Amino acid sequence: MLRKFAVLSIFLFSFDHLSAQQYGMFNTKTMFDGFENPAQKTFLLDYSRKFNSNFFLPNFGLTASTKGNDDFMRNLVNKRVYNSKIIPLGGSQKNTILENSNIYLATLKIFHSYKYQKEIGLSWQVKTEARADFTNETLALLDTYGRFEESGLTNFDNAFNNKAIAQSYHQFSLSYRENYDKKLAFGVKLSLLSGISYNRVNITESNFTQQGLGGDIAVKLTGYYKASFLKGDELQKKDLYPLFKNPGAAITLGTTYTAKNGTFIMANIKDLGIIRWGKNSAVSNFNTTEMINRPDTLTSQEVENRITDVVLLNSGRGRFYALTNAKVDFLISRPYGFYTPSLIVSKNVFFKGGDVAFVNKFEYNDFSLSAIPSYSMDGLVLFGLQGMYKTPNFEVFLGSDNVFKTNSQVKGILNRDETIGKGYNGISFYMGVGIKFGNTVEHPQNSSTMPGINDDQTSFFKSLFGIFSRRK
Repeated sequence: MLRKFAVLSIFLFSFDHLSAQQYGMFNTKTMFDGFENPAQKTFLLDYSRKFNSNFFLPNFGLTASTKGNDDFMRNLVNKRVYNSKIIPLGGSQKNTILENSNIYLATLKIFHSYKYQKEIGLSWQVKTEARADFTNETLALLDTYGRFEESGLTNFDNAFNNKAIAQSYHQFSLSYRENYDKKLAFGVKLSLLSGISYNRVNITESNFTQQGLGGDIAVKLTGYYKASFLKGDELQKKDLYPLFKNPGAAITLGTTYTAKNGTFIMANIKDLGIIRWGKNSAVSNFNTTEMINRPDTLTSQEVENRITDVVLLNSGRGRFYALTNAKVDFLISRPYGFYTPSLIVSKNVFFKGGDVAFVNKFEYNDFSLSAIPSYSMDGLVLFGLQGMYKTPNFEVFLGSDNVFKTNSQVKGILNRDETIGKGYNGISFYMGVGIKFGNTVEHPQNSSTMPGINDDQTSFFKSLFGIFSRRK
């Protein structure tokens, strides 16, 4: 069982939870929007109360997609049947799994001052970042090495040239935003990170050769493997808690600009960070050819074990550093009465991937409905829907970034039917709530006790930029 776990960890990964950026939530002035885009204003004068929280009701999302061998994946997900016989071998075909998560467990936003519209936020979230690019031959090996014999081929170049990364961590953040002037605002989010788990593999050169039925096997593997654990039994429940055995830090910087004609522009550099994984982590650099003589006298599991030993037996223990999946976001929007279109471009900084989304929001009183077509830079087209009810002191939302794929995927799983759905596989769901409480943040003309009115306050960002001006 442990060996099978090692194979899955090294070549495919079993990811546990996932999500997208929830583009429909951008420029909604909700609590979620304020934490994800720290320059965004979330309080409304004369109406909103001073504090905003989710009261430990999670704001969470779930999004996943697979690309390549769609019928095989539907059999695996919908029917729990691992049918590698329908996978073609020898054509260097690649598959991709994309999964990420962002769950806000606890949040608190505070209206700090009327002057400069200062807001302070505290949050605790759990994130996972995962991507795997792997070969058909890898899927065949996870079933049985006999699939290589059945194909009629004797040589498989680049058979296991896989790249994959999965990283999960706790993120404790302090956010701050203020208006620079009537049009421009800045925000920052500083985070302490506590790593939960990490896996990364990069096999740059590989080959599988078998001469004839039952003949000797030669497997060549070159690459590296890094992980916070080596075997499944090293994972413990306590690793799920934020114990800071694997500490890290991250920063998010954001800005918004509102023109006289109502055009709204927002830009962010998100979660630019690093984690130091502890001294018991596993690091393996390998460049080995493994000879397996008389494989017909071994079980398929024993053959797999010999191959994975190339990685496992070359591993050592030690600390290493890993970057978080930072993103660059850009949004431009302009309202037209009840309709507000928004164009969003998001690109990963250190890893592959990104999205272009076009959010179409329709508002009626306190209700809004958003239609969100988007294009993933991995070549996937998605269509999302989002519903929201939002007042100055209460907000609740529900949506999906991939509504049609989610519908067919859920139907297929519930009916255990692999014929439901076409094309790539995908699922997406997110929801959340925010509740404001405390005194109303009234305009100074209506109240003499508004925070920041009688204080001799200065702008943090004006003071910061003033330092650079004086240096010049």
